[in-house]
Amino acid sequence: MVNMKFKMERPGLVSEGEKVSVSEKKTALNYTYIIEPAIAMSGCFKVNERIQSREGIVEKIEHNERGYYVYVNFEN
Repeated sequence: MVNMKFKMERPGLVSEGEKVSVSEKKTALNYTYIIEPAIAMSGCFKVNERIQSREGIVEKIEHNERGYYVYVNFEN
């Protein structure tokens, strides 16, 4: 199982326990993931850190002074 953190700009777009779909975007050296439809975005990951699954379950949503963070578990 792989746990990935996404940055979300507004609250209430997803909830804990919800099944979400992600799309993968390739940059020159890295990969990023977006919870669709454009709900939250991950950081950058190297080729060997790519996830194979395109669906995951929201484990928790965290709010701090920097914003909202969504933690999603993926079966890999």
